[in-house]
Amino acid sequence: MDMDLKRLAKLSRLTFTPEEEARFGAEMERIVAMVAQLPDLDASGPLIDPDNPMEFRKDEAEHRFTRQELLQNAPEVQAGCIVVPKMVD
Repeated sequence: MDMDLKRLAKLSRLTFTPEEEARFGAEMERIVAMVAQLPDLDASGPLIDPDNPMEFRKDEAEHRFTRQELLQNAPEVQAGCIVVPKMVD
């Protein structure tokens, strides 16, 4: 599989030196190869073992942020909304 690291970096808003690009490209290839070897999950059955129930934490917000606090981290904001690239034509 040929990883397009430059495209991934652009989408992620990351920049790499040529050395980093070579290193990260090799690491990504190894990760993709490892994931390809994982067995497929059988989605027809339960993904949780009923004989070994797990206790999950309550799904509650831990922090409350103001809209302004959230928007200050966005790369581009317009009319109080986060601007994202167009994904479909």
